[in-house]
Amino acid sequence: MRLIDRYLGRELLTSALFAVCTLSLVLVLGQIFKKLFEFVVDHNVPATFIITFIAYFLPLSLIFSIPWGFLTAVLLVFGRLSAGNELTALRTAGLSIWRISRPILVLAVVFSGVCLWINLYVAPRAQQNLKDAFFQVATNNPAAAFSGDQVITDFPNKKIYVGSKEGNKLQNVHVFDLNPDNKPKSVVFARTGSLETDLANKQIIMRLEGSRYEQRDSAQPNDLTKIHDGITMGDFVFPISLEELYAKKQGRRKVESFTYDELKNDLTQKRNQLKADKNRQKDVPDDITLKKTVRGDVSSVTAAFTELNKRFSYSLACFTFALIGIPLGITAHRQETSAGFGLSLVVAFTYFLIIIVVNTLRDRANVHPELLIWMPNVIFLILGGVLFYRLSRR
Repeated sequence: MRLIDRYLGRELLTSALFAVCTLSLVLVLGQIFKKLFEFVVDHNVPATFIITFIAYFLPLSLIFSIPWGFLTAVLLVFGRLSAGNELTALRTAGLSIWRISRPILVLAVVFSGVCLWINLYVAPRAQQNLKDAFFQVATNNPAAAFSGDQVITDFPNKKIYVGSKEGNKLQNVHVFDLNPDNKPKSVVFARTGSLETDLANKQIIMRLEGSRYEQRDSAQPNDLTKIHDGITMGDFVFPISLEELYAKKQGRRKVESFTYDELKNDLTQKRNQLKADKNRQKDVPDDITLKKTVRGDVSSVTAAFTELNKRFSYSLACFTFALIGIPLGITAHRQETSAGFGLSLVVAFTYFLIIIVVNTLRDRANVHPELLIWMPNVIFLILGGVLFYRLSRR
């Protein structure tokens, strides 16, 4: 029996590692072309940044590639066993399907443990490091935020449109100064301009040539009939502070970037805040502002709790996929790789789609997303259990 266990374990482990590596490579390459290609070309960042991006994004890809790769390996291994009549020989020797599957289920537990470690600690750190890497590029070369034929919204209280850009030379520049309601207070137009980075004073100097200034009406900034034309200037020096940009880029960390311990502490703080606000609401039950605050607290608690449950739910995917993959692989009776990969694609896509949809509802406490996030595991575990039971009764 140990020989059979080693054989099945080796076959599954080899196939799983190959599938995980292949899927991770596909996911990483997809993200490189989606997020980095335009960033590298338009913003002139060093090509070495791609290596940093890959190193930090790889743990994030493993969240999906490990369960999906393990499922693919289970379907392929048991599909080959069934097609080659090896499974029939083992059953004829008196081995039950549960006994044959034991090494697979043990490996499923091991892979689930690895996924749990990645979801709780590795992936959150990688996500935060990835954000910091993008921020580092922005702070080292803030002029890279400017690109041709785009509206730049990175700078607080400003929107800047640049028609085209070559190096630090700009063409057709519009600078909108915004009020607290995000409406334009004034606009500066210029045919040409240039950029100078002054990191010592944390600012960008924009020198505009042939510029024209106009003032919007403070009460109705969108009413174009009330625009007050300003002066036309030959040259205009426009300093842009980077202090607010840095603060905005750093921002408040999202719960996705919290490790398990940080997420637990954040959840405890949010629950304490919710409890305190509810106690305050008892004294003034008709206070509309306080009601909105409590609703916001409830949404924050629900979102954090759902994130915590999502990580454990993702980690259980390997065991869930093993339970449903074994009977599906045997039932398929196909040896072709395309058949096993096709089945894995359908199952994995359905599983992850449900979690992604539920995750969009994570701040809606009335639908209990912290419970719904477990729905794909429950569905596939029940389905896999039924299929496994029917297979064992044959």
